[in-house]
Amino acid sequence: MLARLKTTIQQSFIYSLSNVAAKAVGVILLPIYLHNLSVASFGVWDLFDTTIQILAEIVILGQASAIVFLNNSEEYKVQKASTLYTLTISILLFASLLVIITEAITNFYPVLFSGSLVQSDYIRISAYIILLRVMNSLFFAKIRAEEEAKYYTVVSVIRVLLITGFTIYFVGYMQRGIIGGLYSFALAEILVIVILLVKVIPQMQTKFSKEILSVAFKFGFPLVFSSLGFMLLNLSDRYIIKLLLGAKYVGIYGLGYRVAGVLNMFLILPFSLSLMPIAYKYFGQPDDKRFYSKLMTYSSFMFVWGFIFLSLFSPEIVRVFAGKGNYDSTFLVIPVILLSYVFSGMRLTAQIGMLLTKNTKYIAWITISAAALNIILNFIFIPVYGIIAAAANTLISFILFYYVSQLISNRHFKIPYENAKLALMIIVGSLMACVVYLLPAISIGNMILKLFITALFPIVLFVFKFYEKAELEILLNPKKLLEFIKGLFQGAKKSEIESAYGGIDE
Repeated sequence: MLARLKTTIQQSFIYSLSNVAAKAVGVILLPIYLHNLSVASFGVWDLFDTTIQILAEIVILGQASAIVFLNNSEEYKVQKASTLYTLTISILLFASLLVIITEAITNFYPVLFSGSLVQSDYIRISAYIILLRVMNSLFFAKIRAEEEAKYYTVVSVIRVLLITGFTIYFVGYMQRGIIGGLYSFALAEILVIVILLVKVIPQMQTKFSKEILSVAFKFGFPLVFSSLGFMLLNLSDRYIIKLLLGAKYVGIYGLGYRVAGVLNMFLILPFSLSLMPIAYKYFGQPDDKRFYSKLMTYSSFMFVWGFIFLSLFSPEIVRVFAGKGNYDSTFLVIPVILLSYVFSGMRLTAQIGMLLTKNTKYIAWITISAAALNIILNFIFIPVYGIIAAAANTLISFILFYYVSQLISNRHFKIPYENAKLALMIIVGSLMACVVYLLPAISIGNMILKLFITALFPIVLFVFKFYEKAELEILLNPKKLLEFIKGLFQGAKKSEIESAYGGIDE
């Protein structure tokens, strides 16, 4: 069991390197945007960034997940080369349609954008960014399906370095504002797609398969609604805040979301990238349900610990990004958004049963329902309580999203999750994170106290008898703990890999 978990952690760690790079870029770029754009303009930029993310998820039609499924399914493994070609051509044609429609609207109806903060050039360039990003996402999914995590990470790091360089030039040096940020995205995506094509073209067989297309769309199309629902759940509050409160508040709230997104980029996203290829591989292996259960527990442990640290240090992080001024109140919403991310991360494992049994339609319905609830709550409470209500509504929606996902998933493939331990971590973590509201001032003394509180988290869990005997044997033995950690970085030995595939270590 520990070897299986170690393999998962290794893959997540490798993927995390690319996301660490992305956040390192964020440390550089976010101050550039904040200091070169007004609060309102930053709010508009945040909306464009959000819109590009949403449309990219829709236009790819769930085929990133489909290519991972087909690549690792015994039934379709022999058709991997034609699968890649079939999906590449199909998605390219569909994404090109969006570009054609956008060009038509911006050329024939320019009056729609006169006197507006949203210019026609912003719309046009965004369409091309979406086309490039969709194709890159498909190719990245192919690389992930082949479990080439190191190559994935190298290309991802190159991508963020390109975005960094272009943004510093266009936004910081040339003072091009929003259009400069869009140019940076577009140029980076162009260069990345060239790099990826060198890798994926040799893996293509120029054979278009209607059968593969049918299977892929049957699997992936429900995930379009799932992705759309998730993006609306995660991002629609910016549009509602813009409508009800104005672009300035979008900027303040958007900064809070980006700071909270550190948890997503460092821990949750890397975990999600490694989760499904490994979940498919271990499906049907001895004790697979216990593996999924422990995976939920251990991943949630890391998510909650990260939530505590980032919540406590949110005032300091905001100050680093934005300096003193209009963004000081941002830290108030960050712990709430962070806890939402924790439940989002837990939901990834909770829905495994639906994915393993190909019941993806339920994921779509659950996600859309959670998004609809969030939108309704936002329209009711944002006018009264402002951006605090937006954060609280997101948390409520994600809690229900996680709970219903686990409930429905267990009907198709019941996994004995350690729910008592999960609840304990959430309660302890939330109480510790709330200390930030008692210590908002930035000082050396407060920072030391916050570090001490963060370090207490695993110790408090020990008091509540959270750990099993096998876990304590590693945690309480410095030599074994060091060997386990070294194994994560050095790669699993052959015997461990064989054990991971064939049985139980502990």
